[in-house]
Amino acid sequence: MKHNGRGLKRRLSLLGNRLSRAKYFRGYGVHSPFVYGLVRKVFMCKHLFKEEGNDLYDALVKAGVATKRAVQIQNTMYHCDCKSFSLNEVGGEFTVFAPDYPTEQLRQRYEEAKAAGAVFVVVYPYLNKERQSLIRELIGEHHSTTVDNRAYILFFNNHLPKQHYRL
Repeated sequence: MKHNGRGLKRRLSLLGNRLSRAKYFRGYGVHSPFVYGLVRKVFMCKHLFKEEGNDLYDALVKAGVATKRAVQIQNTMYHCDCKSFSLNEVGGEFTVFAPDYPTEQLRQRYEEAKAAGAVFVVVYPYLNKERQSLIRELIGEHHSTTVDNRAYILFFNNHLPKQHYRL
């Protein structure tokens, strides 16, 4: 049986991606107290922090985001002490862009969120090659901490140092 070289390269690439992320499993190896708390208190939690006031969760589920990810994003907003959010626009302290948001407009929204000091969240950042390329550029030029949780990426626009975590 003959093996396809491209298929083998892709499998090895995926394995390398998983191994590079494994070092941060459950927060181990994360040297930032803020990001460690995010991993342990938010990403590992399976339920919403509050019974009421989960408008972001409801909006994300309506936009087609998986329930588990919607819970994590809603809880991240609470963990960051953000009082307001916006979906697919910059207008709150916590701005989230759903998978159906046009990739070509994300850079402009990133700049607006950065100027406003808002947390910038892109759901499904690796949806296609264009989006993946843009996200890599934004990570490279971002001045603060970024947390890539595969299904979404968080850009913090605050006092945190320039670090990038791939969980």
